[in-house]
Amino acid sequence: MNASPFLAPLFVEARKLNRSLAALLAVAAPSLIAIFVFFNMLRGKAPQPWDMWIVSASGIWAFFMLPMSVTALTALVAHMEHGPKSWDHLRALPLPRWRIYAAKMVCVLALVALMSVLVLAMTWGAVTLAATIKPELQPVGDFDLARYAAIFGRMYLAALLMISIQLWVALRFASFVPALAVGIGGTFFSVVATSAKQGVFFPWQMPVNMLATEAWRGQTALGLGLGLGVVVLAAALLHLSRREVL
Repeated sequence: MNASPFLAPLFVEARKLNRSLAALLAVAAPSLIAIFVFFNMLRGKAPQPWDMWIVSASGIWAFFMLPMSVTALTALVAHMEHGPKSWDHLRALPLPRWRIYAAKMVCVLALVALMSVLVLAMTWGAVTLAATIKPELQPVGDFDLARYAAIFGRMYLAALLMISIQLWVALRFASFVPALAVGIGGTFFSVVATSAKQGVFFPWQMPVNMLATEAWRGQTALGLGLGLGVVVLAAALLHLSRREVL
């Protein structure tokens, strides 16, 4: 079977993103966290464990920067078609409509995964650079890459439901207002209800629950975020393929 009909829409979307601000966003969000860690470390008087710096960065990522990055990224991806009103052209192409939307979903998921990797890599770089400038602040303990990568990996999987909701809304409505309203509203309620036990069931709080000390919270958030995320992605693909954009 020729794979090109399935890969062509993906290549097209990747080229579109390369010409947009998506690449800048993918680098800017992790960079902000790394800059914060760098200057915060330079303010220190005594060395801290690697865990302290990496877990701190992952908490900032999961709690605030990830939801806001997803909001901006999904709005950007959708606006590439909404802005020039090119949906009619895309939907008239001689290929199943679901492939067009699937390609956009894959690209968004890939960029969020890339940003997760960059947060970990840039945080390591920021801590290493700060320790080079002030050797007395060299972190103690080992840099457990496998463990830290697992934390970010679980956060990414737990965020799938949030990403799916944001992308569905962004692609569904031509105006960027609904997508921004959902993203900002979700992040707002996530922040003000940080300590709520019910937060484990709230899509915008699922990633940060990967740092919870109670095992059941992490397991529940991961299961719901990943499981329902797949369901919502499939539902969005079916729905968008059958409806016109408003």
